[in-house]
Parts: sequence; structure tokens; C-alpha cells
Amino acid sequence: MNALWSNVPCPGCGCVCDDLRLTFDGDRLASFEPGCELGERWFRIHGQDCESRASINGRPASLAAALDFAAEILQRADYPLIYGLSRSATPGQRAAIALAERLGAAIDTTASLCHGPSIMALQEVGEVTCTLGEIRNRADLIVFWGCHPAVSHPRHAERYSVFPPGKFTPSGRADRTIVMVGEAGQVEHWCLDPDGAKPDFVLPIDPTTDFETISMLRMMLREGSVAGASPELRHLLDCMCSCEYGVVFFGLGITETSMWDGRPHQPTGHINVAALLQLVAELNDVTRFTARRMRMQGDVSGADNVLCWQTGYPFGVDMSRGYPRYNPGEFTANELLAEQNVDACLLVGAETVPYFSSPARRHLESIPTIVLDYPGTVSDFTPAVQFTTAAYGIHAVGTAYRMDNVPFSLQAPLANNAPTDEFVLNELLNRCPSPAFASR
Repeated sequence: MNALWSNVPCPGCGCVCDDLRLTFDGDRLASFEPGCELGERWFRIHGQDCESRASINGRPASLAAALDFAAEILQRADYPLIYGLSRSATPGQRAAIALAERLGAAIDTTASLCHGPSIMALQEVGEVTCTLGEIRNRADLIVFWGCHPAVSHPRHAERYSVFPPGKFTPSGRADRTIVMVGEAGQVEHWCLDPDGAKPDFVLPIDPTTDFETISMLRMMLREGSVAGASPELRHLLDCMCSCEYGVVFFGLGITETSMWDGRPHQPTGHINVAALLQLVAELNDVTRFTARRMRMQGDVSGADNVLCWQTGYPFGVDMSRGYPRYNPGEFTANELLAEQNVDACLLVGAETVPYFSSPARRHLESIPTIVLDYPGTVSDFTPAVQFTTAAYGIHAVGTAYRMDNVPFSLQAPLANNAPTDEFVLNELLNRCPSPAFASR
């Protein structure tokens, strides 16, 4: 007998669309509506069952034996690292932070490999922002800068930014001007959605000149006419100043990280984002303008939020002295591993491991590693201990945060006897009774 679930939130990307209609034939996903290849793939891959819930050095083991072995690794470590959390939900994230505090460990989220520079920028200059619902109802100018929404967030244009009618944009697409800014040679081929919808105009720029382009816009906003400004740039500023309500969605293209494009890591991404956020703030002297990050993983915003609740900092936090310390570039996962500063690692979701630098990968593979991940996940290395955990939003309820920091309650349409990462992490916490830093 088929089971129909309506209004199901999807943790497949940062949009966390909450209007899914899923039909299950037993444990098999029979239909997925509305169509979204990214979301459907997420449910099909992680919704499957698996034979083994735990393994030690690649061999199946009982859950109790794996927990004991993992706890022994963590207690033996002088300085462990807990990393990931974007495939988790609020209960698992809180348990991970409690374990990091107990161990005196470093704890970091996947934000350090993607929008970490954006977080650093908004800490420096602030952020004029809003919810996606406000954008849907009010925005008549949408600028996508350094992002490809059709690939990274397939339903973003459909639900929030381009096509949906809103209170002050009743005609939807017809009431909006859409601009795409990005790398020359690529942005001309980008689309707004998987159906190939095109923006009103594109502004190709050299990928190393984001800061110069934004600075030119700021100068033109202050002084009116600036020598050397292209007609396209003048047109973009005219659109920004004449709109009733504008928003710029910016992605990893402006943060200049190596996570998605394979280019060498550039440590100046936060300067680019800071300049963009300052431009947005200055535009509010003439109109209403906001900015939003295009967050990638399903609950990376939740990981940042929960870490802030518990420690005061959003990522890259060190607990080794018994209190939280924050320093991106020192306590972030890639740097800790590359400098060989940690001697054990617990990964709550290993999806971003391939984007670590080569030195970080080599060190990760040389130390005892514990991995908690969803069914259907294939890793390219064998950890010392592996736990297959229930997927939040499929097998377990929890709370996930959309890219605009709005929380959603996840449903559990499929039954599964796999433990949640909250259970595994709390069991490890119980097996590590004394703070590691106290005996150093």
C-alpha cells in the first residue's frame, strides 16, 4: 500500500523546500513532487537501508564494540578534531558541541571550506539582510553574483527569487529584473533554473576582479561618474538605484575558495564579501537593498547557529583550554590537519573531505578517524570506525535551518532502526567521562 506524505521539508540543499509530496511503496520512494533532481537524488540515496550500522577498520562490528573503540580513540588523543555537522540537524549538532567541550577538542563546520570568508566579512562590517519570504514578496531586482542557482539550488528561482508572484510583485517574473554577475566565459551560459530560463542581462568579469568591480560601483554611487566604468557597470548601478527593493545573492565565486572550482585557495575572499556588504549598506541611502548568502549544504546554517548558541562563535572553535576560542585559519579543520596539529578526527558527515588540501588529506588518512554518515554514502578512505546513522528528514525528526536562518521541523517518512548521530555522539560523551584538557 502506498503512503503519501505532504509538505515534507527537503534537506538536500540550503533552500530546505518544505512543499514536497512524497509517495512511498513500502521503503521505496515511488514519486517525488515537485520535480527537483537534486532533492530527489538526496532522498533516494540516503533513504536506502543498509546491512551494517557500524564497522571497525572496514569490518562489520556491533554498535557497542564500535562505540567502545571510538571512545578509546578520542580519550587517547591529545588534541582531537570534530568536523562537519552540515548533514546533521540541531539535536546532533548540540551533541557534537557537548562532546567537543568534554574532550577539549577543536570543532569546525563545513562553512570553513565555503562561506567562512562571508561570515568573517559580516562580523567586520555587518549585513543588511532579510528572509527569502520577504524577497519573494517585495524584491523587483535580483542580482546573482558568483553563483549558479540552476545547479546549486534548482528550485530557488521557482520558489523565492524569480518566478513566484508576491504581495508587491503580483506578476512574478514580469515584475522583476534579473542580473547575473560572474566569471567571464561562463556566466553567459548560466541559467536561472534547470529549464534554462535566462536573466535580463549578464555582467561577465574576471574572477580576480570582484573587489575592483565592487569598489567601482561604490565610487560611482558616491561620485556619480567615474572614468573607466563600463556601460554594463553603469547599467547595473542604474538598476540598483532605481529599484524599489533589491537583493544580491552571492555564492562561492566571490569568496574565492578552492572548494568547488579547484583553484588555489585565496585568503582574501572575506575582503570581497566585506566590500559587497558595504555596497549593499550604502545602497540603502537611495533605496531598499539586502544581501543573502547562497548556502550549499542542507543544514550548514543550522550548524553555524547552534555553534553560536553554545560557544559564541560560528565555526573554527577551540575548546582545549576549557573555554571556547575562535580564530579562522588556526582552528579551522583544513589548517589543523594540514599543519598536523590534531591526532584524531571525528567527522559528522564526510561529504567535504575531498575538498581538503592535499597535506590535510594526507594527515587525515594517517590518524585515527571516526566517521558518522548517512546510508548510501561512499567514502574514498577507510576510517578506523564508521557509523551509519539515520538521516534527519528521512528516518529521524529534527530541526534544520534554511539559508536565511529560518528553522524548519524535519519529518521522518521512513522507518529505520539506525541510530541518529545524536545517539552516537551522546554515547561517546558518556564513555568519555572526564575533560581531556584537565589532565594536560
